[in-house]
Amino acid sequence: MIDRAELWLVIVVLGLGSFGLRFAFLGLVGDRPMPPWLLRHLRYTAVAVLPALVAPLIVWPKATGGDPDPLRLAAAALTLAVGYTSKNVILAMLAGATVMVAGAYWSF
Repeated sequence: MIDRAELWLVIVVLGLGSFGLRFAFLGLVGDRPMPPWLLRHLRYTAVAVLPALVAPLIVWPKATGGDPDPLRLAAAALTLAVGYTSKNVILAMLAGATVMVAGAYWSF
């Protein structure tokens, strides 16, 4: 159990850190022009966030106690394959969801 003073210290330090990170981009850079190479890399940030959020849920799902689940791996693989080939996010998500729903009714 963490004591109250230590908890508030952690909250304040995390708040300052979060403010500092945002201020570095919004306050210091602001509306200044950025180099094209940086803009090219920042364009992929949004694309990288979703896999980073989903990957632990696929590889170490809490529902199985952290063991890999073949159904989740198959759904992720099909989602990736459909997304890569079709370049359509909605179609890729529907393909993965179809595998998960089908797996709920039929065991592999």
